[in-house]
Amino acid sequence: MKKSHFEKLRSMYLQANMNTMIYDTITCKISNEYAEIGLEISEKYFHPLGAIHGAVYFKLLDDAAFFAVNSIVEDVFVLTTSFNINLIRPANSGLIKAIGKIKYKSRDLFVAEATLYNEDGKEIAFGTGNFAKSKIPLSEDIGYK
Repeated sequence: MKKSHFEKLRSMYLQANMNTMIYDTITCKISNEYAEIGLEISEKYFHPLGAIHGAVYFKLLDDAAFFAVNSIVEDVFVLTTSFNINLIRPANSGLIKAIGKIKYKSRDLFVAEATLYNEDGKEIAFGTGNFAKSKIPLSEDIGYK
């Protein structure tokens, strides 16, 4: 059975060295102009005050926005050119979920936003990023399989 574009992107994400090295339990759902990344909180992601470090917030938000964009770009890998985040409240237990959606698209430039929610559905962070097409083809060489 031939995998869909969304399934190949999901596989690429879940098998990426950075993700397998950092995360114990991560989930990924991708559809047209939408991506959802879920993470079970572990103390290994905490800063000294006992909540998730901002770097984890950033990565989840950027990843969700990125894959929302790459969901509609089927020939090349997209690149984050800028990303700004806003931290609203700390999280230290349960499942958190980043949801990314496209806000603007042109031929080569995309703007996407992502919101991070705790398991009670409360917003804990959000971000907006700019993304551009690269010249790197989506191929098995980069895990797109």
